[in-house]
Amino acid sequence: MPDDEIQTADPRTTTRPSAEVMSGVIPYLDMNGRAAEAAGFYARAFGARDLGSMADPQNPGRHMHVQIEINGGALMMSDGMSADQRPAPSGLHLQLVVDDGHAWWKRAVEAGCDIVMPYEKQFWGDWWGLLKDPFGVLWGVLEAGPEQRSL
Repeated sequence: MPDDEIQTADPRTTTRPSAEVMSGVIPYLDMNGRAAEAAGFYARAFGARDLGSMADPQNPGRHMHVQIEINGGALMMSDGMSADQRPAPSGLHLQLVVDDGHAWWKRAVEAGCDIVMPYEKQFWGDWWGLLKDPFGVLWGVLEAGPEQRSL
């Protein structure tokens, strides 16, 4: 399909995410052709809400953009613009700061996340643990300890 035939969402009929969801730093992950699959997994593991997607008109079955909301924040993903398989991100993790960390942890593990570091009370007073999802992305789950909640 030529570039001038690419269809985009009609802003008059498309619901846009709230300003709160679209603020701050928004991670944008290259999912190596698995963005839609990841969005479905994140719905099961982290209660993600679909905010929309855009198919890649040059590559049927692939997505240029997939956007979800997790815990009040946006996460954007793409299938990538090349067929090259890239390694999973390294040296970083996505941090979820939640009120009921035990429930978030249990749901993510039951959905298929692997435990990298157990969810435990940490020396600094918070509950925290680290998970790895089936796509190689690391997720920290943090529930603030009582002394942090009053700040």
